[in-house]
Amino acid sequence: MNSSVSAEPAFGHPLPSRSSPSRWVPLGAAVCLLLAGAGYLLEAVGLRQSLLWGVGALLGITLYRASFGFTHAWRVFVADRQAAGIRAQMLMLAVGVLLFFPVLAAGEFAGSPVRGLTAPLGTSLVVGAFLFGIGMQLGGGCASGTLYTVGGGSVRMLVTLFFFVLGSVWATADFHWWMALPGLPPVVLLKTWGLGLALAFHLLAFAAIAWGATWLERRRHGGQLVSSASRSARGAASFWRGPWPLAWGGLALVLLNFLTLWLSGRPWGITSAFALWGAKGLSLLGVDVASWSYWATRLDSLHAPTSEDVTSVMDIGIVLGALLAASLSGPMAWAWRIPLRSLLAAVLGGLMLGYGARLAFGCNIGAYFSGLLSGSLHAWLWLPAAFAGSALGVRLRPLFGLAVERHSPNQRGC
Repeated sequence: MNSSVSAEPAFGHPLPSRSSPSRWVPLGAAVCLLLAGAGYLLEAVGLRQSLLWGVGALLGITLYRASFGFTHAWRVFVADRQAAGIRAQMLMLAVGVLLFFPVLAAGEFAGSPVRGLTAPLGTSLVVGAFLFGIGMQLGGGCASGTLYTVGGGSVRMLVTLFFFVLGSVWATADFHWWMALPGLPPVVLLKTWGLGLALAFHLLAFAAIAWGATWLERRRHGGQLVSSASRSARGAASFWRGPWPLAWGGLALVLLNFLTLWLSGRPWGITSAFALWGAKGLSLLGVDVASWSYWATRLDSLHAPTSEDVTSVMDIGIVLGALLAASLSGPMAWAWRIPLRSLLAAVLGGLMLGYGARLAFGCNIGAYFSGLLSGSLHAWLWLPAAFAGSALGVRLRPLFGLAVERHSPNQRGC
């Protein structure tokens, strides 16, 4: 599969431009907005919400600095069997279950009740994850990748995000139909098997996936781990300017997810906020979304201020944290010219991302990352379905003029 011209920037690193605005304007805006938001939330909602705003900002900084993405990692593995991103994800998940499982089994941490993210098993989960996987590759990012690349200055990803929101609220309109299809209630392996067996299974499964991906990489490249190369800076510059090694990013995401669990009572999620934003927008336009079955059971969140929604607060924090990290790296550039085929891919990809995420009860973060750390069986169904969709999406990318990287160990991103 040959690479084609792509309109996407190298994620985590804005495209250089002679007409780039000064780095100080976005840097100052990011700092002011983050401080103002923290102060407002502290006064209007409370300390925990203000702290979660800060956690969101740290997640944005981490995602940007490490260029830690799921989309790119899966794409280069499908196209060229480069497995560094897969290994980093498995390391992240292994450390995660060691942290999360004992706490979730106890049901509390530091005096605060905690619970995992679980979901039913059914047709909507598999179909939704498959659609999400295709959308990842066409839209150019997963849920976390969309947010941090928007903060990093990608205009194309603003298009993806807009249609991500539309796809999410569209799925809530159809939700009753999908829920009427055959399915099973949630299964939590941590409860069904107990802490010891569930922990052993997950650790062995993550090790097997990492080993299998590495074996395929060595087989493709004559015994060499070509994707282990990194363009990370050395010394203090690696922290302030990046990019961080993928392992740094994965470990930081686990710790910040754990902090989210403690502060909010449940692990990190992203896409429920997109559906909420879309529903609030339609309500302002006069659409009676409150009558839809999905929102009929969520009227409190629909009518409450957005500042009270944990996921919304953290999502906005991610964007601003990425903006801060991007502006610290140097002048930002905004590529306003987007080829028509690439724009179409962003529209279609965004719709599939949003629709798929709602059907699957989450995205690469809520369903995959946090779902596995919750010991929920639905995450193990989401993973192969989303990966299969992503593999199809990789093959569709050239039709839209988007690159499929091959043998490019120094190129990372979502």
